[in-house]
Amino acid sequence: MTDGLCTAVRALGSPADGSPTVLAWTCDNFAAIVWPRLVEHMVLAYVPILLGLALALPIGIAGARWRALYPPVLTGVNIIYAIPSIALFFLMLPYTGFSLWTAIIPLTLYTLTILVPNVVDGLDQVPDHVRQAAVAMGFGPLRRLLQVELRIAVPVVIAGLRVAAVATISMVSIASLVGLGGLGQLILSEGFKRQFPAPIIVGVVLSVVLAFLTDALLVGVQHLLTPWKRRTERRGRRRPVPGAQPPETRSPRTQPPAVPAAPGAPREDG
Repeated sequence: MTDGLCTAVRALGSPADGSPTVLAWTCDNFAAIVWPRLVEHMVLAYVPILLGLALALPIGIAGARWRALYPPVLTGVNIIYAIPSIALFFLMLPYTGFSLWTAIIPLTLYTLTILVPNVVDGLDQVPDHVRQAAVAMGFGPLRRLLQVELRIAVPVVIAGLRVAAVATISMVSIASLVGLGGLGQLILSEGFKRQFPAPIIVGVVLSVVLAFLTDALLVGVQHLLTPWKRRTERRGRRRPVPGAQPPETRSPRTQPPAVPAAPGAPREDG
């Protein structure tokens, strides 16, 4: 089936110089070049995102509990983010070689700049009366954190996770300068070095599609982790608008009865 599809794509024609079209090149090289690069790109993007979240949660919780700890932590992650990614990749080479960790470790550190403040902000948005209610119900500190505070902080945390995910997916391509980079290898090695536009277009399009799909996946995860928001939205749609119905739209049966005039009072019609 795949061979038949590729044959049909080639039959659509090619440019005047005889070079293959983008679709034809993708069909010819999908299994050997495009798919391995896409898988490598996903590994280099998703592993730092998950590791960054695993590190940002305890760091953010500690920063929210002990306020004196938060400013130096935030300054430290901002300083790391200020280091150019390509420089950090080359600094990792003597220690990690040309392994995937050369890109994973710097990208993980970059996600902390976005995720740590969002974890702290999400915990700060938990109302005090909610914490007090949890304590009154017998919740201990750990149970209150896991079942109450973190669940309320989920929308803010995932909002930061969406930004970090898209930024990481785009930054993976820079790792192609040190022999990694996933789809960045299509853009740099197969495209620019050979002056061939088809791999460049394929790499850019797949990077954008991967970012959109990842963002949609995180929106779905947030939807599953916040069921109370769905119930609140349903109640809001079912609840009638408060206030009386406008007089001009009332039926005669709903009109208030006229108050009879007092005996001897002058009539309005003269």
